Amino acid sequence: MPLKINELRDGMRKVDVEADVVEKSDVREVRSRYTNDTYRVADATIEDETGKITLTLWNEQTEQVNVGDRIKIENGYIKSFRDVLQLNSGKYGTLTVL
Repeated sequence: MPLKINELRDGMRKVDVEADVVEKSDVREVRSRYTNDTYRVADATIEDETGKITLTLWNEQTEQVNVGDRIKIENGYIKSFRDVLQLNSGKYGTLTVL
């Protein structure tokens, strides 16, 4: 059963969420601090009837997801970055455009 956005808390794991994409930032390139690899990153704002959260999109996800899409995150996790809660699909999660 998917969680509602207002139920999400920093540090949660194995999070399933369904929501609508209402905003998306421009794609930017970031360099890993651990390897010399470069990644494409964008932030999407997703919302349901209870609230909004930032979803971090990595690499091919930046092209998959667009404003107006309904998406589903399975096995995602929540972290706080600069005091803003963010939802990530991570290495073990999946992002599906419905």
